[in-house]
Amino acid sequence: MKNSKKDLKTKYVFVTGGVTSSLGKGIIAASLAKLLQERGYNVTIQKLDPYINVDPGTMNPYEHGECYVTEDGAETDLDLGHYERFLNTPTSQDNNITTGRIYQTVINKEREGAYLGKTVQVIPHITDEIKRRVRLQEQKKYDIVLTEIGGTVGDIESLPYLEALRQLRQELGTENCLCVHLTLIPYLSAAHELKTKPTQHSVKELLQAGIQPDILVCRTEHALPNEVRDKLSLFCNVDRKSVIEALDAKTIYDVPLLMLKEKLDSRVLKKLKLPNKTAPELTQWKDFLGKLKNPTYEVVVGLIGKYNEYPDAYKSIYEAFVHAGAVNECKVKVVPIHSEQLDKEDIEYKLGGLDGLLVAPGFGERGVSGKIRSIKYVREKGIPFFGICLGMQTAVVEYSRSILKLKKAASTEINPKTTDPVIDIMDDQKDVTKKGGTMRLGSYACKLSKGSIAYKAYGTTEISERHRHRYEFNNVYKKPLIEAGMKVTGVNPESGLVEIIEVPSHPYFIGVQFHPELKSTVENPHPLFVSFVQAALAYNLSS
Repeated sequence: MKNSKKDLKTKYVFVTGGVTSSLGKGIIAASLAKLLQERGYNVTIQKLDPYINVDPGTMNPYEHGECYVTEDGAETDLDLGHYERFLNTPTSQDNNITTGRIYQTVINKEREGAYLGKTVQVIPHITDEIKRRVRLQEQKKYDIVLTEIGGTVGDIESLPYLEALRQLRQELGTENCLCVHLTLIPYLSAAHELKTKPTQHSVKELLQAGIQPDILVCRTEHALPNEVRDKLSLFCNVDRKSVIEALDAKTIYDVPLLMLKEKLDSRVLKKLKLPNKTAPELTQWKDFLGKLKNPTYEVVVGLIGKYNEYPDAYKSIYEAFVHAGAVNECKVKVVPIHSEQLDKEDIEYKLGGLDGLLVAPGFGERGVSGKIRSIKYVREKGIPFFGICLGMQTAVVEYSRSILKLKKAASTEINPKTTDPVIDIMDDQKDVTKKGGTMRLGSYACKLSKGSIAYKAYGTTEISERHRHRYEFNNVYKKPLIEAGMKVTGVNPESGLVEIIEVPSHPYFIGVQFHPELKSTVENPHPLFVSFVQAALAYNLSS
């Protein structure tokens, strides 16, 4: 980049973490970005992930949680979901940078001879590529770019990112590039005391990497007394006003207000030498929180999947229910139900008390028979049903077996030799051998039928939703299924791919091939989740 310190238009804020993982760097980054956005700044957030995978697309959800898909089809870290839910603006493949992608680029350039015979090293070649990708956001004319560095300071995997940060601070100046360090202040109940030593050691690790943190955000279960703040300021060489308390919150959506109270955004703007524009009002955010915390109703919705013991695997679904529940002034109690348990246990016992059922997306054979059993149960009982991706596909299989009497109906993903492949692999996927980044990914158009559940929810006939799949509704079976009472109410206008199925004879039965949960935000709850919660509430009130 050719920008000098004087003419640089974009400011950079890096969020690092210390002491332990899972402190909530993504939530702090998203909360800070939301406050800066409310002040009138054009803001984006990006994530630097230290793993060597090119992206999380081939990772088991137990390893890394949900794989979040962007509009442009990038398979990314689940933190990008938080960024979008808080900022209400889409991210892209440029917002998630992995060590795998960095090294892949550098090695490809080396193979092309781009380094003119030089020895390729971590410094400068890897760090230069990190800096180049971090600064790609300048082309989009953002005022402030927040960058979350994954992992914990001291991890060997994160060292190249910290070195790139050190270089950027030197090149751009600390008024253009600052470091917010999130750390933990543990409370020892036996001593009735908050301990600062872990934070001091964490800051020392940063200093050894050549980085002095500008702001400390201290995650804590108890309020920080003045003497603790003074001690942190003294031993971590951070000014007193830049020691920020981050109390544990009941919901992640409280965090922007807590950070506003602690003046985190004001401290960042002052250090970046930017004017404090209009104070954040967060009117819509506060209205959302008011409804979230004071529901009039409650519904119980079953979430059937095969990773239920790890909620991060379905993070966007859980959050979409939070958004939709608030709109309906309704608390949505989501009950995780492992699909493999439904293979053997009494299904009435598991599903009988539900007001609605969502069958989650997924891949592979494990737990599919349990999903099919559950769909048959709620279809026959008239309980509201919502199927997403594999959930929609298993609904088609169940209907084909029960209503069309095609006892061997199946998806070729589960049974490649089935005589009735009502779900089949897409034509353009048949010759694919490499699994990473090769599915049908990203945003595609869908045309809705008027009068359908989907049309009533969206209020329009033309929508666009995000996808992540290889298998699809087999149009050979479209006519017999329609004649048997199933309706195709959403179709891709270019490929003819079936995107939405419904059963009009049922009070509320809808399956979608796409992933609506990925586009639900605080300010724009997804219409299908809002509609589904309304149906669950109506079922509850009528029971």
